[in-house]
Amino acid sequence: MFKTTTAYDPNKTSYPILIAICLAHLSNDLIQAVIPASYPLLKENFHLNFAQIGIITFCFQLASSLLQPIVGMYTDKHPKPYSQIIAMMFSFVGIIALSFANSYYAVLFAVTMVGIGSSIFHPESSRVAYLSSGGKRSLAQSIFQIGGNTGTALAPLLLAWFVIPAGQRNILWFIVVVLIAQLILSYIARWYVKVLEYARTQAKKQIKLPDLSQTKIVMSIVVLLLLIFSKYVYVASITSYLQFYMMDKFAISEIAAQVYLFYFLIAIAVGTLFGGFLGDLIGRKYIIWLSVLGCAPFTLMLPYANEMWTGILVSVIGLIMASAFPSILVYAQELLPKKIGMVSGLFYGFAFGMGGLGAAILGWFADKTSLESIYLVCSYLPLLGIVAYFLPDMKKIKYKDA
Repeated sequence: MFKTTTAYDPNKTSYPILIAICLAHLSNDLIQAVIPASYPLLKENFHLNFAQIGIITFCFQLASSLLQPIVGMYTDKHPKPYSQIIAMMFSFVGIIALSFANSYYAVLFAVTMVGIGSSIFHPESSRVAYLSSGGKRSLAQSIFQIGGNTGTALAPLLLAWFVIPAGQRNILWFIVVVLIAQLILSYIARWYVKVLEYARTQAKKQIKLPDLSQTKIVMSIVVLLLLIFSKYVYVASITSYLQFYMMDKFAISEIAAQVYLFYFLIAIAVGTLFGGFLGDLIGRKYIIWLSVLGCAPFTLMLPYANEMWTGILVSVIGLIMASAFPSILVYAQELLPKKIGMVSGLFYGFAFGMGGLGAAILGWFADKTSLESIYLVCSYLPLLGIVAYFLPDMKKIKYKDA
């Protein structure tokens, strides 16, 4: 299906590989997004409360988060071109298990398998985007991210069209996505092998380090992780509970509620692309600051909005909030350029971990109070974006030899 790629040139952006890794990310995140999109179906089938829904998210995100830094650290020293193919096999098992799950614990097993697949997939895939960027790092990371976000956005629509009317067993159709992804990943792996062969024939390139103290680097990483916490706990409140919130507050159908979730997720996909482009153009620090803090007025309005304005506001929130992640990740990679895989794994892992922990706590909180109270509390999270003020401007930083 795919021809062997041409020779690797580190100074040239490899758009075929960027498009391929974008499509692979779309497939991976489409599979993992089946999990929250199926919550209304699972809640009805297994008579779950919101705390149990939160635990499903927690198990998936915990499996996704714990392994990622470990995988990243290992592949920094021992690159594995075929690891993404192995990752997709775990997702394959998880989708089959979810479609046939006949108990709550079987659902937890299924989502854990998908989570393990995701944790193996992301660090090396992010490295592929980095290696194929030709120096356009924010753009490359955005193309990679838009694939994942588009896959996440498609899941609720596909569930609404093909699964909810026919039942849980129809989740099995998503294995087609896995099989297509394996073909794409095989193409990427052959290119990655050529990259490694090229690297072995070249003199080791001297890596330039930012001329910052270790304390300043650590503080900057902590600030970035705090911003990730703010962003992904809020995103978890939408992906896990927006459908139930819309059904409860506005008395709309399950399928109609999925459409509102789609609005949010597709806005994230679009915002990711613009965020990466603007990060290269005007500076990553300013995009990070505006993206997180700029959501605050809209999140504060959301709990008081009617149905029409809720759709508009979740779209605006998704668009603005999503523009931060490519810049956050590339900013962290610039702080620690010798640890690309570890940084990617840490930030993806932390993002998923915070999303899972947030979903579990919010589910318990919703059972104790109400769904509306979730959005009242979470509306203040973007105000944490003010801490981006303390990040150094990397465009003004001098570099030194490692």
